[in-house]
Amino acid sequence: VEVTGDRSVLNEAVGYIEGRPLNPGEESYYDLPARSALVESLYQHCQRALGQALQCGAHGLPLMGSGDWNDGMNRVGEQGLGESVWLGFFGHHVLQAFGRVAQRQGDWHFAEHCAKQAAALSSNLEAHAWDGGWYRRAWFDDGQLLGSATNQECRIDSLSQSWAVLSGVASADRARTAMSAVDRLLVRRDLGLVQLLDPPFDQGTLDPGYIKGYVPGVRENGGQYTHAAIWASMAFAQLGDRAKAWELLRLINPVGQGSTALIDTYKVEPYVMAADVYAVAPHAGRGGWSWYTGSAGWMYRLIVESLLGLQRTGDTLHIRPLLPTDWPGYTVHYRFGATDYRIEVRNNVSGGELSLSLDGQPLAVNTLHLVDDAGLHQVIVQCQPSTQPVDL
Repeated sequence: VEVTGDRSVLNEAVGYIEGRPLNPGEESYYDLPARSALVESLYQHCQRALGQALQCGAHGLPLMGSGDWNDGMNRVGEQGLGESVWLGFFGHHVLQAFGRVAQRQGDWHFAEHCAKQAAALSSNLEAHAWDGGWYRRAWFDDGQLLGSATNQECRIDSLSQSWAVLSGVASADRARTAMSAVDRLLVRRDLGLVQLLDPPFDQGTLDPGYIKGYVPGVRENGGQYTHAAIWASMAFAQLGDRAKAWELLRLINPVGQGSTALIDTYKVEPYVMAADVYAVAPHAGRGGWSWYTGSAGWMYRLIVESLLGLQRTGDTLHIRPLLPTDWPGYTVHYRFGATDYRIEVRNNVSGGELSLSLDGQPLAVNTLHLVDDAGLHQVIVQCQPSTQPVDL
């Protein structure tokens, strides 16, 4: 909806499925669900989803249930009391975005609800989730911490740090401190990967769920889970740290694993995204579960949106380039309907003011509305590496 500007999909009528509630002590069950007689708009489905996913616990943060993004942490909140710090940050981001959708729908009451809940999450996260050097990951049902310096295992988890930045919740000082901890404790330059968490679960007393059944350093249990590694690079980009953002991109880019020296260790295709890369000997550097579309989609967004800086909203294309200082720039052919825009971004390190031109004519403002006139248009952007964000 944000990219296309077309809200009509929100009015589509969609049905539900129904099943019985879980019985006491029952984690899950298999059955054939029934089709519900209730049919509502997609917009109403979204409202119900937000209400269900963002119910909060004692610290005012979302209940974790039987797992959040990390379904391997299925015992952290299975009794209905454990809370997820990551889901607090992610929920804040979603509430802000959906609040804008609600405003465009003319639903001012729900837009206000989104704004109030987002503000409450932000306040509670800053009050309770900061551990001193980074953000915690969760609270167990019994109140034990996860992702804290006091833990023997999983002292730090990258998810909370990245989304503290991506959500906009963290203050500037905390955001940089948290991402510095990611760089120091989770970026493994010796292996060319970014760990999800460290130390892995193994012989400790914490029982977070089936994640502990994985060999230490494999998959979510302390290996690189590429989906999350990409978010770390995006967070560095959002902080304006071009060096770290591009370094992490190069570390997790599978093309780099295709050299003769590395391919015998990596063992999976170097031209597609792998879900994970193992971090502990004797499997260190080995990829797993390749052709992973979730990571591929986020990798595309990291490169195109966070680094090259192309972000479309309706009929406006925003360009916020974050290029390496040694790049001369780049050229992209962008198609808008039947219209081609040839955009050339020049990384002008010699100085000078930012300037834009459209078809040879300088623009007085740094915005350009895309027009589908079946023509060919030339856009030139000249910027210094430290330039402020540009709206095209």
